[in-house]
Amino acid sequence: MPIRVALLGTKFMGKAHSQAYRSVNMYFPDAPQVEMKVIVGRNAQETETARALYGWQEASTDWQKTVARADVDLVDVSTPGNLHCEMVLAAAKAGKHVVCEKPLANTLAEAERMLEAVEKAKVRHLLMHNYRRAPAVAMAKKLVEEGRLGKLYHFRARYLQDWAMSPDLPMLWRFVAQSAGSGALGDLGAHIVDLARYLCGEITEVAAAMETFIKQRPVAPGSSRKAKVTVDDAAAMVVRFKNGALGTLEASRFAPGRKNQNTFEINGSKGSVEFDLEDLNVLKFFSTEDPPDVQGFHKVLCLAKGVHPYASAWWADGHIIGYEHTFTHTIYDFLKSLETRSKAHPDFVDGVRNQAVLDAAMRASAGKRWIRIG
Repeated sequence: MPIRVALLGTKFMGKAHSQAYRSVNMYFPDAPQVEMKVIVGRNAQETETARALYGWQEASTDWQKTVARADVDLVDVSTPGNLHCEMVLAAAKAGKHVVCEKPLANTLAEAERMLEAVEKAKVRHLLMHNYRRAPAVAMAKKLVEEGRLGKLYHFRARYLQDWAMSPDLPMLWRFVAQSAGSGALGDLGAHIVDLARYLCGEITEVAAAMETFIKQRPVAPGSSRKAKVTVDDAAAMVVRFKNGALGTLEASRFAPGRKNQNTFEINGSKGSVEFDLEDLNVLKFFSTEDPPDVQGFHKVLCLAKGVHPYASAWWADGHIIGYEHTFTHTIYDFLKSLETRSKAHPDFVDGVRNQAVLDAAMRASAGKRWIRIG
């Protein structure tokens, strides 16, 4: 029997998640098939347009009724952060499995409530940190786990964009703490916090600085009336890991020329890896065990069938895949976990731990001090 899905959200993430469900049906015959039951949005006309474009059977503007439907097995929450908690609590109460966009919540307290709800309801849960499922990132994880980098010393990451730089850009929900929780910290920093934990282990201590460069924005396009921006435009963190490694993490929406650069480097006693989302099929690997005359960063195209994670589902060796495939791989792994009754990560436990780091970063920045986690 197919897994019957309801998707809450029609915009950017709704599009990405819709494509993922369709692609799993097309390219992963070993996974439980998905019935794309209903998509939910606020505007009836826009939601109907999304339904037709993305391939859903029905459109609705009532998420409460949709979540309660008996013919829905899985609820996918792809809305702004201020709606995550309420929607997840309702889905868990209705006994539905849950996929939730990142960050899990706007506050640590909300994230903890959401984890408690899904655990009490004994439903499966997944947090959509899709970058874990780029084959090159999964390959980096494999190298770390196999000890091929040795003892880890450094994790450095940056996630940079430039879309928010114009002072004429009007107020959006992403500039309001009540709806977004935080700015670049939660929007971009959440991803690199998750990658840091995934690749290097738990973070135990945080120091941070945050800045809002444009303090006020027009309330509407062309308006002379302005409202206060209540989130950060940029955040920088220094973190310590449980294993002794040191990390630096930077997130900014004010990096001219950077449209979506998500990059990290890990340095260990035996080698290093480097990844850049703008070249997402490639992992650069350096090993101190290579002969001196050929030592250097080697460019590894992580698309060999039977060798690199997820590569066997796609094209002939070396034929590149894209951003959307990271969502497909994430949904595939979750559907397989439903079938095998195993855990899929990142789950809401990871979401709470990520949120604890973000919460600590905000407190560290406000107090200009180190904050210990856990």
